[in-house]
Amino acid sequence: MPVIEVDHITKEFQLGQLRSLKQTALDVLARLRGRPVPERAPFKALDDVDFKVEQGEVLGIIGHNGAGKSTLLKLLAGISKPTKGRIDVRGTVAPLIEVSAGFVSELSGRENIYLNASILGLKRAEILKKFDEIVAFAELEEFIDTPIKRYSSGMQVRLGFAVATSIRADILIIDEVLAVGDLAFQRKCFSRIEEIIKRSGSTVLLVSHNIRQVERLCSRALLLERGRIVEDGTTLRVCESFFARMNRAVSANAEKQRNLASRIRSSGEAELLSVNILDAAGNVIDSIISGGTIQICIRFRLNSKLERPELHIGTHTTDFFYLTGSSSALAESRPDLDVGVHEAVQTIPSYPVKAGPYCVRFAILDKHRRVVFNGETLHVFHVLPRASEALQDELRAIDIPVKWSIDGQTLDRSHPILTPATIAPGCSP
Repeated sequence: MPVIEVDHITKEFQLGQLRSLKQTALDVLARLRGRPVPERAPFKALDDVDFKVEQGEVLGIIGHNGAGKSTLLKLLAGISKPTKGRIDVRGTVAPLIEVSAGFVSELSGRENIYLNASILGLKRAEILKKFDEIVAFAELEEFIDTPIKRYSSGMQVRLGFAVATSIRADILIIDEVLAVGDLAFQRKCFSRIEEIIKRSGSTVLLVSHNIRQVERLCSRALLLERGRIVEDGTTLRVCESFFARMNRAVSANAEKQRNLASRIRSSGEAELLSVNILDAAGNVIDSIISGGTIQICIRFRLNSKLERPELHIGTHTTDFFYLTGSSSALAESRPDLDVGVHEAVQTIPSYPVKAGPYCVRFAILDKHRRVVFNGETLHVFHVLPRASEALQDELRAIDIPVKWSIDGQTLDRSHPILTPATIAPGCSP
């Protein structure tokens, strides 16, 4: 039997500011006179959402901001009620939602631990038993008797997470709390959640914008979009669908806003004219096969002469994970560039990344390493999968050639040898 049943729920909110007392009185008067009063249409944060969660299942809930993820978790935690539909939750629930929201600023950390643990259902004897563990996990031994109002926001969240995860419940609801504190503490939080999932057998619902965390922790995922479930299935399939939707939006936005000021920083001495991806014959293309040769051609205009400038060309993912980057300063000699139009081509003999969209970045530095021009997401191109993609390990970011040997026997080559194409003669479209 499922431990959570969400039966066609809808959650509506009224948009806009509250009406003034004067406007409210006028509306009442209009109704008394039988005149119509314009009503604001409600906003559906969730719209006919329907799913079930089995005992011990780890369910990830993903989607863009405003998709309805946090609203759904608050309904499941009993913090609010649906406008329509029914929710059945069987078992005790430990919600990790705004984990430091219940602290009293005038009380010390010690007093807040007892207060919050009591609210979450722990008896005093259980709190005493877990107290040292909570304080040690939060790394607040020196400050435990200091009033919470003197804690930083990070210290408060660390203490809240430590208290909330000390409770063993049938259902654990987590909303973006794995991003608390610095990187070292985030690692501790992630390990704590993994331990809860693996050892307690609890049912877990996880909302996170860190899709890699969802892929690692969850066995199933839901993708929400504008309050509706648009994907429900295995984690990898749903996450790939989310990335595909996100990347299509990024690609469309990048093409519409090619000269967006937030992506380009220029001193005025240089102007970008075009960015293209070329095949071996110099033809402009918008995609390559994973592992194939890529040529990035950039045309730009200089408005003043630059002596021995450095040109930097690189690529990155749509969420700004930098993949490649190379500078012309590596060359033994580099020319002065006069006023006028110039063209730079960078050839990467093998671009071994998994299928998906990628972006080009470009920078110009003068001989004193002063930034003349710097831009990211200047062009979006696509890497297509190899024919053998279905046989590959899905959990990878790069796709480099490898050799296999089992019990001393060498297997056939996993990938064909890639022969770099000749450099294109030019990049003008």
